[in-house]
Amino acid sequence: MTSPDNIVLNLVFAAIFFYVLYGVIRAAVRDGIGQAEDRRRQRSDSGGSGQPGEYR
Repeated sequence: MTSPDNIVLNLVFAAIFFYVLYGVIRAAVRDGIGQAEDRRRQRSDSGGSGQPGEYR
C-alpha cells in the first residue's frame, strides 16, 4: 500500500476505536446514574432522616 492509503486506513481504525470507546463510556455513565437513583430511592424508602451526606 502507498503512504496515503496507510494514513487513511489508520484514521478509519482510530475513528472506529473512539466510537466504540464513546459507546462504552456512555453506557457506563448511564448505568452509574441508574445505580445512584436506585440507592437514593432505597434510602428514601427506608425512612432515613434525609440529610444529605449522611453515612449509612
